[in-house]
Amino acid sequence: MRPLIPPISPTSFVAAIALVVGVFSASPSTAYAQGDEASLQRGAVADMTPQQRYNTAIREAGGGMKVALEECRTLAAAERRPCEAQARARYQADMAAAKEFLRNPNARPVNVTGGPIRGTESTYVVKP
Repeated sequence: MRPLIPPISPTSFVAAIALVVGVFSASPSTAYAQGDEASLQRGAVADMTPQQRYNTAIREAGGGMKVALEECRTLAAAERRPCEAQARARYQADMAAAKEFLRNPNARPVNVTGGPIRGTESTYVVKP
């Protein structure tokens, strides 16, 4: 009887094992770090086209609304609804300004109005 699978040479077997070990030893965090670095490098360059300015503006509008709604959730129930309404109104205004970047190629971002820049990181104090 003939074997169903032809025999493999020792050299090919070692090469196959080395390939499998190499694939599994590649760290996903290394690939993520390289992508993260590339993202930071892209962010260091000013937006040149109206489409780039629009994309940045809608990302910032969404991030601003997210931060504002998180802050609203910390307020009392009576104050929460007006705060959320104000956050949504600001988001609509930011989106309208973003659309202007597409309509008017000469439109540029303006200085931020309002308070200081707030962090987007949530911090929780855990008491023992």
